[in-house]
Amino acid sequence: MIPFLKSFAFAAKGLKDLFRHHRNARIHLVAAITAIVLGFIFHIATGEWVAVLLSIGVVIALEGMNTAIEYLTDMVSPGIHPMAGKVKDMAAGAVLFAVLCAVAIGIVIFSPKMIHWLNG
Repeated sequence: MIPFLKSFAFAAKGLKDLFRHHRNARIHLVAAITAIVLGFIFHIATGEWVAVLLSIGVVIALEGMNTAIEYLTDMVSPGIHPMAGKVKDMAAGAVLFAVLCAVAIGIVIFSPKMIHWLNG
């Protein structure tokens, strides 16, 4: 049982590193908290919650994977290498794509509610 619990400690250590040392991860975290607060304010439906929470999870998970790929690439290829750059660009592109999808989901869910709220 102890090794199982240790795996959670290692994962928590990774998340701590991600949010402490990586600006983009902190930006994603602020956006996630904002989306959650807006979800409570606008009383979004269950399906909307699923879309918001899944978007948050995918973006933050991919940001973690991107960071892990960057660490590993820097370790095995400390010098400038075109293929190492492609690996890092591809991982960053995956995060960007997820973020754009999450923003689109946020617009679809929250725009009508904000417009309704503004019109009183």
